[in-house]
Amino acid sequence: MEASETRVAVIGIIVEKPDSVEALNSLLSEHRDHIIGRMGIPYKEKNINCITVVLDAPQDEINSLCGKIGKLDGVSSKAAFSNV
Repeated sequence: MEASETRVAVIGIIVEKPDSVEALNSLLSEHRDHIIGRMGIPYKEKNINCITVVLDAPQDEINSLCGKIGKLDGVSSKAAFSNV
């Protein structure tokens, strides 16, 4: 796959239900070949976790992953894409 066939994107994830973390990690593991980096921040005051995942992948794959993440119970996600 050429670089022009992929896009760099950031998926912002908020986890409100800890029971969904295992399923989330499984989804991210399935796409590990496209993940550039990942950062998780627990926000104890609100009892949530904020996660940022940066990917370089085909746009359809990023959209699919973001949608699957958002369908997890107590998890929300949004993607932002680069223009390059």
